[in-house]
Amino acid sequence: MLTELNGKSGCVCESAKSGQIRCPLIIRPTSEDVITGNVFQVLGALNPRWWLPDLLNYGLGAPRFQRQNYRSLKIELWKSRGFFPRELLPWREGRTEVDVTISWENPATTVFLEMKYLSPLSKSTSGDDGSSGIPSDQFIRNIRVGLLETGWYHRDELFESSPRDFCILLVSMNKQDALADRYRDSDHVCASISSQNRLKGLPEAPFVGQIDYQSIRAILRRNLREFNRAEQHLVQQLSDYFQLKLSKPAEVKNDVA
Repeated sequence: MLTELNGKSGCVCESAKSGQIRCPLIIRPTSEDVITGNVFQVLGALNPRWWLPDLLNYGLGAPRFQRQNYRSLKIELWKSRGFFPRELLPWREGRTEVDVTISWENPATTVFLEMKYLSPLSKSTSGDDGSSGIPSDQFIRNIRVGLLETGWYHRDELFESSPRDFCILLVSMNKQDALADRYRDSDHVCASISSQNRLKGLPEAPFVGQIDYQSIRAILRRNLREFNRAEQHLVQQLSDYFQLKLSKPAEVKNDVA
C-alpha cells in the first residue's frame, strides 16, 4: 500500500500493456488480491468494534449487528473450500476460494466478502452447461457455499447442529451491481438454489448485500475518534489508499491482473 501511495510501484512495459507478454515480476495496481491484502492488513489491526458492525449494517441496509467485543474473531483471506456436494448440485463444481471470511462466536457468525475492483462478477461456473435452469454465477455460488458451511443444509449426519448466522457482501468500487442486488430478496435466493428442499431455512434477512470502497472509507473516518493514535494513522493511510484506487481506475484498465 505504501509503495503505491508513494509512487514507487513502477510501471508496466509497453509489451506487457499491449498483451504481447505477461510479466510475472510486477504486482499490478489493478490486482484484486493486492487490494484485498492491503485493505485487510489494516482492518485486521483496528478494533473491530468501530468498523465491523458499521460495515455489515451499511452493506445489508439494516441494523443486523451491534457493537461488541467479538469473541474468537478471525479474518481469513483466500480460504479454499472443498468441492460442493454432488447430490446438492446438477453439475460438478470445482473448489471455491472465498476472498475474505470473517467469523466470531458470540453469537456464532460467519461472513463472506467477495472483493472486486474493475472486473464484474462472473456470470457462470465452468461446469454448468445451462441445462438445469439454476444460475451458477459467482455470487450465488458463494451464497450456496456459505449456507453449506454454516449448517443451513440438511445432511446425512448422526447429530445435526444449529446453523451459524451467515451473511455475504460484495465489496466493489461502485455499489451498483444489479446481480448482487437481486439476491437481497430471500425468495430469489431460494429460487436460485438447487435442492432447496434440503435447506433448513435461511439466515435472518437481509443476509445479502453490497458496499463500495467510498462507504468503507466514510465509516472509518466517521469513527476516527474512537481509534487510538496508532490506529488513526492506519485509518488515514487506508483512506488515502481508497482515494487513490477510486481516482485512477481508467488509467489502469488495460493492466488488469
